[in-house]
Amino acid sequence: MFKLATYLRPYRKEVIIGPIFKLLEAIFELLLPTIVALIINKGIGMRDTSYVFKMGGLMIVLSIVGFGCSMICQYYAARASQGFGTTLRNKIYKHISTLSYTDMDKYGTPSLVNRITNDVNQLQLAVAMFIRLVIRAPFICIGAIIMSMILDFQLSLILLIATPIFGVILYFVITRTSPIYRSYQQKLDRIALVLSENLSGVRVIRAFAKSRQERQRFNETAEDLTHTAIRVGRISALLNPLTTLVVNVTIIAILWVGGIHINEGRLSQGEIIAFMNYITQILLALIVVSNLVIIFTKASSSAGRINEVLATTTSIPDTGNISSHTFDKHTAVPAIQFNNVSFGYNMTGDMALEDISVEITRGETVGIIGSTGSGKSTFINLIPRFYDATEGEVKIDGFNVKDYSLMQLRHKIGVVPQKSVLFTGTISENIRWGHEDATDEEVAKAAAMAQADEFICKLPDRYNTQVSRGGLNLSGGQRQRLTIARALVAKPEILILDDSSSALDFATDAGLRRALKESDRLMTVLMVSQRVSTVQQADKIIVFEEGRVVGMGTHDELMISCEVYKEVYLSQLSSEESGK
Repeated sequence: MFKLATYLRPYRKEVIIGPIFKLLEAIFELLLPTIVALIINKGIGMRDTSYVFKMGGLMIVLSIVGFGCSMICQYYAARASQGFGTTLRNKIYKHISTLSYTDMDKYGTPSLVNRITNDVNQLQLAVAMFIRLVIRAPFICIGAIIMSMILDFQLSLILLIATPIFGVILYFVITRTSPIYRSYQQKLDRIALVLSENLSGVRVIRAFAKSRQERQRFNETAEDLTHTAIRVGRISALLNPLTTLVVNVTIIAILWVGGIHINEGRLSQGEIIAFMNYITQILLALIVVSNLVIIFTKASSSAGRINEVLATTTSIPDTGNISSHTFDKHTAVPAIQFNNVSFGYNMTGDMALEDISVEITRGETVGIIGSTGSGKSTFINLIPRFYDATEGEVKIDGFNVKDYSLMQLRHKIGVVPQKSVLFTGTISENIRWGHEDATDEEVAKAAAMAQADEFICKLPDRYNTQVSRGGLNLSGGQRQRLTIARALVAKPEILILDDSSSALDFATDAGLRRALKESDRLMTVLMVSQRVSTVQQADKIIVFEEGRVVGMGTHDELMISCEVYKEVYLSQLSSEESGK
């Protein structure tokens, strides 16, 4: 938790001033039992009404001032805790955005969402409680013991004996609950994962009539979380009754010994009442301490999870920086070059790509085809550095992709992923994700090239039509065309279409390829597809099989030289065409 204390630096004033006002409130509270003792001994005992009213008025003033100090502390605690939470959340979000796909796969989306929301909330609460109560509660306990020692030293020894017993109780609860809270947070991640899968895949679940099985899976996960919560709750629940038991036994002992002292004339009635008030204050303070122990134990587990994310260094460092004048677009250097590239995902340990050597000339349209799992998407993911090659090097315009800054590299490349992802906003705003400053004409031109203007113009609000979360109010083909338009509006030098026309009909697909071909831009296009018809007219076709390139050339060349390509081509023809 101390590592995260650096995020409190902008709120040093609140962290210092808040506890000071809480300390003043605690001092005023500690004075009240002594004033009560004076009222009983000097006011009531001597029948001095004016003294009773005078000291009663002083108690009211101290209470009002103490309340004001408490409100000021609350204000500063709220400012510091909320500001701390906002700063930390922004830091985590910014850090997560720098992580590579490999790093994010390590944690998973549900876990990262939990860490940036639930775990930060736990730390916010801990900061607020730290400012409000961490100083006040111990001060009340220590102050009440000191004040009781002033009243009767021998009687106060009973309190000193009870203190280590309470310490043992705290130690027992903390050591038992800390590991269980960590397990609880991990199971919270698990339930978030199951819930996320069920909500995002609700259509598939209903289509295959798996609602009952998924309910059972969710119930099992929820029950596992419940059992852990009950287990830690049972241990934590011991804290308050054990604390109360110790304090009540202490009160009985004090009343017994105090009665003897009163009979001996060593202690007045007012002093024993003050003593009991101090015991009550200590009891309330100890209950607060016991609750703080639970809060800080949870916060400690959350801090560990957050520190784990912040300590993760990206596997794709952004250290490159190539001047825009370093290369010339009109040289004969290939636009994309793979030199003996191999790549493996950490989770499997197997190589997804092996010894890939490919050169793609600037302005070429290249088709990439192969069976499912053959390495097509992995191949194109290495170009914008979503992953780094395990062996060999990937070059853009003659320079290793690692020599570019990530912003430089990704400004050169437009990627249309397999899954069409749109964001809440208008159609125009979604297209402008590719280029924020794009004019209306540029947006319309990109939409026309992507064959999206056809359906956009039929909408009542045209480009101002609202897109719901994930584009659920649009069809699959419409979403794909908008993601293509989003990539095209940026005017990239390299356009990667990762099976992004799978939901398009053949006429629209052909219109898209024709528009890309007739474009006046010197743009290198990579089209990943399962359809031979999509890549058939490409300048070059690369055929993948089990992570290796097994064929490269034009359609006619591959029909002669590549058996894999020929099989794929023939499998997609009608029986009559195949016979011919």
